[in-house]
Amino acid sequence: MPKMPLQVAAVASLALAACATPGAATSQPTEIQESKPMHGARYTYPDPPVVTSGELVSEGDPAISAKMNYKPVEWPLRFEKHSFEPRCYDTLECQVVYAGFSFGRDKPTKSSASYGDDYLKGWNGSYGAIPNFVAPAKVTWRSKDGTLHEAEIDIGAIFKDELVRHFVPREEAADLPDGKNESVPSILLEVNDRTIRLYMKASIPTKHLQDPGNRYSTSRRDLVLVRTYTY
Repeated sequence: MPKMPLQVAAVASLALAACATPGAATSQPTEIQESKPMHGARYTYPDPPVVTSGELVSEGDPAISAKMNYKPVEWPLRFEKHSFEPRCYDTLECQVVYAGFSFGRDKPTKSSASYGDDYLKGWNGSYGAIPNFVAPAKVTWRSKDGTLHEAEIDIGAIFKDELVRHFVPREEAADLPDGKNESVPSILLEVNDRTIRLYMKASIPTKHLQDPGNRYSTSRRDLVLVRTYTY
């Protein structure tokens, strides 16, 4: 599986229940959040490294730009659809059901450590675009100690404001046609032994190149950790 450094952010509320069935774990999960105010928004994020100086992104043909009606992007960024994908690590069996899709396997999965520190690199939602919002994601898995767990992750409750979680300050967000950000963010769910983590990953066009000298680095696509639950 691919690898990516984790960046952490905290966001608004979620409804999550551990469902008791015969042989399943019944203890409530421990919820972990980290937050720090940023940019005066209702949501709080840790300060990320942001490229705000250096080479400006080329605007291309001015005539085409004029026809496209480029405007400052509507702020805060919102989304009406999302893609989704789960991953399972260090489990004896694991299944996730969401939006009519069933994911997982009844065989053991490798540990995330076996892939290295950047084990989430390149992770994107492969299933979507899913309208906001459907029934909670149902997660059933057996941790490496053999304990059976069941949980419901109410993604609609977590993201009920439909705000995109990201690390781009408003002044660095590029102008877009009619000021609309049409990019569909990914909502990603990691099951890792006794831990569930929920992330968002969205493509945000920027005014400056994020990798100076690389003319294709015209956006940020950060993996934002939204919630962590330990069972």
